[in-house]
Amino acid sequence: MTKSGEIVAAARGWIGTPYRHQASLKGVGCDCLGFLRGVWREVQGSEPELPPAYSADWAEAGARETLADAARRHLLEISLGEIAPGDVLLFRWRAHLPAKHCAIIATPKRMIHAHDGAAVAEVYFASWWRRRLAYAFRFPESN
Repeated sequence: MTKSGEIVAAARGWIGTPYRHQASLKGVGCDCLGFLRGVWREVQGSEPELPPAYSADWAEAGARETLADAARRHLLEISLGEIAPGDVLLFRWRAHLPAKHCAIIATPKRMIHAHDGAAVAEVYFASWWRRRLAYAFRFPESN
């Protein structure tokens, strides 16, 4: 299986995991970052760093791109035009706010993510999401 196929398969294994803020346990609970951390553990091994405690509205409190900066430390930033299955997408809710939501692209038209009030799901990568897409990253090749 290719690296991207391994990432998508791992991400699909989280489908149905309930949303739980700051959690990262498959089948038990996770938020969007916890989902990404769990996929990382399955595909790459131990996490390179643990996130500090954060509130649900952490990104609205400042102008720093905390999530994007952390992604840059461990993933390979790619242009939005290069997105392929297995890549990590970061979204901002409004143009003037930092990115604070992440997902993994499963197919050119579908993504997998954990969303507040719902379980991890594979959803259509609709224009609503595309308009809010701020960054894209790729997992490193080596484990």
